[in-house]
Amino acid sequence: APGKAHSALSPLPVAALRLPDDTVEALTRLGLRRIGDLLGQPRAGLARRFGTGLVLRLDQAIGSAPEPVSPAAPPDRFATRLSLPDPIGLEDDLRAGVDKMLAPLCARLAQKGVGARTLRLEVYRTDQTMQWVTVSLARPSDTPDRLRPLLAMKLSEIDAGFGIDMLRLEAVRHEPLHARTRTGHLEAGAAVAARLAQNTALDDLIGRLGARIGLEAITRRHPGASHLPEKSSQTLAAAWSDPAGDWPAPPAPRPLLLWPPEPVQAPDHPAPPDTFRWRGRDFTLRGAQGPERIAPEWWLDDPDWRSGQRDYWRVDTDRGDRLWLYYAHGAALSSGWFCHGAFA
Repeated sequence: APGKAHSALSPLPVAALRLPDDTVEALTRLGLRRIGDLLGQPRAGLARRFGTGLVLRLDQAIGSAPEPVSPAAPPDRFATRLSLPDPIGLEDDLRAGVDKMLAPLCARLAQKGVGARTLRLEVYRTDQTMQWVTVSLARPSDTPDRLRPLLAMKLSEIDAGFGIDMLRLEAVRHEPLHARTRTGHLEAGAAVAARLAQNTALDDLIGRLGARIGLEAITRRHPGASHLPEKSSQTLAAAWSDPAGDWPAPPAPRPLLLWPPEPVQAPDHPAPPDTFRWRGRDFTLRGAQGPERIAPEWWLDDPDWRSGQRDYWRVDTDRGDRLWLYYAHGAALSSGWFCHGAFA
């Protein structure tokens, strides 16, 4: 309230004045812990002891000194609108309207060096109601030919009602694009252009699938930063990750199928059993390769690894199965044999 600045500021700590840490510490040592303790002190003494910065902050706090504020620039908005002279309702008319709006929208995106990641098409009906549909891309783009097919897949979801008299297309999410400059003679430039066009095929496919089932449902596998078999890969959203490069080679072959460890009925001994029972079936050992010893991550308390270090064996059985068995040496849990996967 006007005239009550001193009473409102007095109980606040001196750190609220945005002072340097060493100044706050020095004031605290002198018993000046609240702003009210400073307001009654002579300004000349404070400036001589702590510098003019302290006096300036005090004057700004009580309104005696101006403190210009530079507001943040509003974010760029990319949208275009199309008013129709007569109401429309056919899907072909909607498609024509979208084609007419895409060109100026993409031109504005290209001018700013950004690409649309999520588009929203709004349709305004003659009865003062509105409907919208959204599409997302796996990679940002400012090319109408990449945006048009995704929007066309959503037009069938629009209910025209008594007619549509206005369309609005907005890039509600956009990201910077890296400019590409063609160099070299004509043939080399054409080859580069063709190669760049092919590189967008996977992204366009992800975008089309995402328009139907959602981008979150499309995933890809990436190598994981762990030596444990079940953590050697991770699942990432395909739209927000790049394809995995070279996968690191494992120290030994890994099974095609991997499942949570299942107990195997066999003698409690580290050597591969001649016979064992798993999933209600009896197996006879035909051959075994190993062992490959894998230790748990000692810095984590993983419940699945409380049985201690494991000795993995690649086992061939009389039934034709090639299984991945391991012997757990026992730690917090008892030792024993388990099946962790199967080879092709």
